[in-house]
Amino acid sequence: SSDLETSRLPRISNNMGRKLPVKAYVIIAICLGVAVLAAAWMTDTPSVQTDAADSGAYGTESVTTEASALEEVKMPHGIPDYIVRYQPMTVSFNRQTHQPNWVAWELTGKETEGENERSKSAGFAADPNVPGCLSPDAYRGSGYDRGHMAPAGDMKWSAPALNQSFLMTNICAQAGELNRGAWKKLEEKCRQRAKVDSAIVIVCGPIFTKGKRRDTIVTDEGTRIPVADAFFKVVLSPYSNPPQAIGFIMPNGMVKGGMQACAVSVDSVETRTGYDFFSALPDDIENRVEAQCNFNRWSRLLPAAINH
Repeated sequence: SSDLETSRLPRISNNMGRKLPVKAYVIIAICLGVAVLAAAWMTDTPSVQTDAADSGAYGTESVTTEASALEEVKMPHGIPDYIVRYQPMTVSFNRQTHQPNWVAWELTGKETEGENERSKSAGFAADPNVPGCLSPDAYRGSGYDRGHMAPAGDMKWSAPALNQSFLMTNICAQAGELNRGAWKKLEEKCRQRAKVDSAIVIVCGPIFTKGKRRDTIVTDEGTRIPVADAFFKVVLSPYSNPPQAIGFIMPNGMVKGGMQACAVSVDSVETRTGYDFFSALPDDIENRVEAQCNFNRWSRLLPAAINH
């Protein structure tokens, strides 16, 4: 019990064999109470946990993993990888494709309630500090949309964050059927998931399959922009109990069967892309959640125990 009764304290004598005054016992009780509170505070940090039913012989596990660490992606050597850390997201930019390799961000339930709006006249913008970043009109007349990786709808919690989501470092050439169809619906579902799970970590980007014929956009300046044949998205709920994750691979075009038809495990996305996601998780938890693909459970949006 945290309640300390002075009557239970051992008698403490000084060198003269006399009992200490009652005030001394009170001071000792206060010090012990402070120590107990300090220990409780030190352990009150966001954690990733699994319950005994999910973790089998391991029992209940608890680890602390910062969201920024979960946003890191390990990539194969040789891929141009220019990292840009914006306020709301981290971008791995590829100067050869002029598009991101991946974009990662944490989305909290509170952030989904943001109400900032952006003027339509503001438009897209280049980031002059990033080598290979395209101008906003690079896709003009190509037949492809300027598709957000980190969606503007996730960034309404901050005007600067919302503006940064319109930088061309966050944009890929996306077919309108995807950008305004299944991809948009997946973005909306992720916002709903963030409300239920307290916070989620999302990583997404284009897939350029080796040896596959693809469209190429050529700008007025002669810049060649390859068009991805597919896009991936992986979603981790690190603070739900138990943690869960799911992946999606969508063709860059009409998506037959919608989100559910494109749901895969994170392991499957790693195999397709060569990337390693969520490596900051303890290995046993990472292996478990990345092998999962339970779209029905993920999409039902049932409340879960939160370990914040």
